[in-house]
Amino acid sequence: MKYYWILGIMSLLLLVPAQGQAQDKLNLSAQMPIIAWYGIRANEATVERFKELKEAGFTINFSEYSTMEEVETALDAANKVGIQLIIACPELRKEPEKTVRRFMKHPAVAGYFLRDEPVVADFAALAAWAKRIQAVDNSKFCYLNLFPTGGEEHLKFLGVQNYREYVSRFNKEVPLPFLSFDHYPVLGDNVLKAEWYENLEEFSDEAAKVGKDFWAFALATKHGPYPIPTQASLRLQLYSDLVYGAQGLQYFTYWTPAGDSFYDYQHGPIGLDGKRTEIYDLVKEMNAEIKSIAGIFLGAKKLSVRHTGSVIPRGTKRLTNLPEKVKVLDTHGYGAIVSLIENGDKKYLTIVNRSLKDTMELTFYADPSVKRVLKDGSLVQADTYTATLMISPGDILIYLLEK
Repeated sequence: MKYYWILGIMSLLLLVPAQGQAQDKLNLSAQMPIIAWYGIRANEATVERFKELKEAGFTINFSEYSTMEEVETALDAANKVGIQLIIACPELRKEPEKTVRRFMKHPAVAGYFLRDEPVVADFAALAAWAKRIQAVDNSKFCYLNLFPTGGEEHLKFLGVQNYREYVSRFNKEVPLPFLSFDHYPVLGDNVLKAEWYENLEEFSDEAAKVGKDFWAFALATKHGPYPIPTQASLRLQLYSDLVYGAQGLQYFTYWTPAGDSFYDYQHGPIGLDGKRTEIYDLVKEMNAEIKSIAGIFLGAKKLSVRHTGSVIPRGTKRLTNLPEKVKVLDTHGYGAIVSLIENGDKKYLTIVNRSLKDTMELTFYADPSVKRVLKDGSLVQADTYTATLMISPGDILIYLLEK
């Protein structure tokens, strides 16, 4: 769709685009939490393995260990390379106070794991458990990951009338410092679950209502109906999470789990044999990319998220108005997410190509004060009249509107 802000714009489109040169550079590198689910196993909890994890760009390891001794071994090894752990072991459930006292002063402890994907009937017991942990150590977080959205039967299973009620009730009944959910949207070549962006809309909105950060996921391991990850699928998941306001990113999984006949896990970053796969390199590249621009998103406030395209995702809003300094934003093809975010004294416009397979052509015209932000933090002049740019599948383009 095309949006025109001034009369006579067609004449401007005939002019030769001005090619901007690097003008300045923002320091956008930041330490965003990046969590490896099914991280380093107990029998592999060595300094070398945690160094490998860190080299892939992760900051936090999450693995369930069988004993407190295994937790301690992993913490000591992780600490030597600057990785933290969300700790989980049977003793944390059976004797939470005693277990927390044992580990609370260890510098590698990031938080305490409660459980994954609870239903409403679980909330009271989880709240009591979290309070016992927080009574001993309230300087670390208790962590729990929520279910994604789903159909009528799924909502009935959760014990709610709608998904917003699920998130809202959890926040009221189990008051943790931030919210987390998983949703794996990629089902094939340019096939996304219809409800994914609706889920991001609802979850990010509910988190904002209560003034809490949220963490979200990307799928890094083939299993069940989900295909082998690609650069495009990782980019689309993670950049969609970020432009919707996610303050922590998580990968499921790091180490390939042992599966069954349905969940035949394959192609995780670390294979079942303990060796790196091609996905390790993709994840490492993705995390380096995110780290270089994390300063845009970490601590930012989401002002609006809109979508373009002939058909926009279910539960989302169509882009109808542009920021004052943007004159034309025209996406050709599958469509894009267009998000406006604010971080300190800066406003950014981010554009994510929603396609998993097709490069998107973007026509963009803005006020001369608008700068394009490259992934190394460099600022270049947004072309004075018009620019036709190509955005790779799942990739992001960023503009600085105010400084």
